[in-house]
Parts: sequence; structure tokens; C-alpha cells
Amino acid sequence: MAQQPRAWQRMLSGRRLDLLDPTPVDIEIEDIAHGLAFVARWNGQTHGDYAYSVAEHSLLVETLFARINPKAPAKWKLAALLHDAPEYVIGDMISPVKSAVGPGYGALDDRLTAAIHIRFGLPAAIPKTVKQQIKKADKISAWMEATQIAGFSETEATRFFGKPDTGIIEDLAIVLRPPVETRNDFTARHAILLGEIS
Repeated sequence: MAQQPRAWQRMLSGRRLDLLDPTPVDIEIEDIAHGLAFVARWNGQTHGDYAYSVAEHSLLVETLFARINPKAPAKWKLAALLHDAPEYVIGDMISPVKSAVGPGYGALDDRLTAAIHIRFGLPAAIPKTVKQQIKKADKISAWMEATQIAGFSETEATRFFGKPDTGIIEDLAIVLRPPVETRNDFTARHAILLGEIS
């Protein structure tokens, strides 16, 4: 009988996360923050001395989401912070690669997202309206990243991501920092939001 291929990832916390059948008990925020701080957005094709990490992107998306929805409860801010959390084990793929991989990537992402949400007290699937608002913040972040560090002109970025309201992005800038700083800020923000939910 053929042995099944290994489908789990060993985490620095000691947890073994089954990527095909993830359970909330095997998810730790320290593993997520560490992984995301070392995953580069834009396949690393950005200006600067440090990669622009998914953790940094997630912090920006949560900030943008809160600006778009100033009365949003902490649980939806937490969902915004964790919107790309599965990438701590499956990496960040640019949209053209996701399309080429097909629906299997989306199904894997959905299973991981559900387990992560349950682990931190969120519903497995968040309401469609909240998901759309997070996606809006995500697109604004992508426009900022594209124009500030990924070499896109504003015209080109607007074609792909839409032009953001200047009031929402006012005084915000893309930050490139050592992974340890981003990891610590991501973990701290997660703790603050969890405290506000309790």
C-alpha cells in the first residue's frame, strides 16, 4: 500500500499543522506572525533594503479597513489583520499565478482561513459585506504598494487596483523594516484586538 505524502508543516512552536485538514488547535499567532514577516509581497520585486512582507501589508490593510469603517467592531478589524494569514504556510502568490494554479489554491486557502478564524474566536466564514470591505482595503494597500515600492505608475496601478480616496491614505506610507520589527508589531496588534473583543 502506497504511503500518503506528508501534508503537514512543522512550526517553530512545535505544532504540526496539517495543510489539507487544518485544526484550530495547531494554530499559534507567533507562528503566523513569524511566517508572514518573512514572506515577501510582489515576489520580492520591490525597492528598498528589506522585502515588503505580508505581515507589514496586513498591518496596513487593518489600518485602512478601520479608516474605511471607523465604527467596525474589533472582531472585524482582527479579520482584516488576519486576511492573508494562510500565507504563513502557503506563501504569497501574485494573482496571475493563483489563476494558473486553479481552484485548488482557493480551497486550501479557505480551509486554512476557517481554522485560523475559529482559533481566534471569529466565525469560520465572515459576512460577505465585511469581506468586501476588507477586499477594498486590500486593493487600496495594493495601489499604495504598487506606486510606492513596486515600480508602477499611478495610471497603471489605478487600472489594476482602482484609485483610492486620498483622504483614506493621507499620512500613510509604505514601511520597509527588519522582519523582527514587523513580527513584533503584528503580534502586538493581534493581542490588542483580541483584548478589545473580550
